Amino acid sequence: MIRKALLLKIFDAAYMQRWNDQLRPIEFIELDKQAHKMIIAYFLGKFEEGKSGFNWIEIIEGGIFELLQRIVVTDLKPQIFYKIKEDPGKYRLLNEWVFKELEPFMAPLGSGFCKKFKDYFSNTDDTINKRILYAAHFYASKWEFDIIERSNPNGYEIDIIRKDLESKEEKYDDLKGMEQLKKHKSYKDFIDLCGQLRFQTRWAHLYRVPKTSVLGHTLFVAILSYLFSFKIGACKRRCFNNYFTGLFHDLPEVLTRDIISPVKRSIEGLSELIKEYEKEQMEKEVYGLIPKALHAEIRMFTENEFENTVTIEGRRRKVSSEKIGLEYNKDIFNPRDGELIKALDDLAAFIEAYSAVQNGAASKELHKSIISNKEKYEGSYISGVNFGEIYADFD
Repeated sequence: MIRKALLLKIFDAAYMQRWNDQLRPIEFIELDKQAHKMIIAYFLGKFEEGKSGFNWIEIIEGGIFELLQRIVVTDLKPQIFYKIKEDPGKYRLLNEWVFKELEPFMAPLGSGFCKKFKDYFSNTDDTINKRILYAAHFYASKWEFDIIERSNPNGYEIDIIRKDLESKEEKYDDLKGMEQLKKHKSYKDFIDLCGQLRFQTRWAHLYRVPKTSVLGHTLFVAILSYLFSFKIGACKRRCFNNYFTGLFHDLPEVLTRDIISPVKRSIEGLSELIKEYEKEQMEKEVYGLIPKALHAEIRMFTENEFENTVTIEGRRRKVSSEKIGLEYNKDIFNPRDGELIKALDDLAAFIEAYSAVQNGAASKELHKSIISNKEKYEGSYISGVNFGEIYADFD
């Protein structure tokens, strides 16, 4: 079973401040940046599919590994970190220490997953998958820096940082997606639109530490969706669908804002009305910004996102969790565990509330959310995952 310790370790990224030696108009949080990075990686990856060596699973896992590494080395200033990376010997020693720190948390995922983590950093090959992640990391960092520069154009190191980013940009010109972002303003607008989800705070009316954004929350759900999919032996396409449904499932909220569940349930039919409005706004505001080739997938990730579906003879069909595991756990069926993702969405919300209470928040609403989620999933099995046992781990 995936334990409480690993779930909370991943959530540590919600505490981590970025650019904290610069004047910032808003707080920049590591979890948000990594979420934006993986959205950009998805966009870039769609232009590289079919190339030799391209692999979505390596991109997803690489994103998780890099986040975990970042959680451990958070106190290293980027300039120092990149200086260490230039020295293979020192970088190897750093990653050995990182793995030693993370091994107790990662052990429940199995020795195979731990080996993948170690191999990812020991293998210095410049693969297409790593290049996509590096380019996405660069683009997300530059996106943040552009905001900081506008707030403090003459600040200390601003000119140095700008020149450094400009010099790095050329390194990724071979990626078609980066070329497309320069050529098409609408594609850039899509990335900007997704980035706005980091400005929307969840549970905004409540005092919480840490505050979490809608964007950071989606990455947390995505990571949990992948790790639990991996743990139950999901096929590659099922892992891909579960991860990116988790990452994009709240994208419509950039158009409607985060509406909490109690409000949605307060008036009969309100939830359905909101979903219909979200669908209309997605058609009006989002699909025109991205290539048509992405429309079908983004629709699957954002509409009826909590339904279990498979593709049979070209049509999406609803099936039970049990049937996906027993009959449709093959790439050709394009399976997606919507019920599992919903349960992990609730688990992510539970951890947000649990952490806030542990950090001193006394809101009745947070306590109510903790209790209701525990009761909801007591004795519950979804896609072979014992959610009652996971919640019991937090007692």
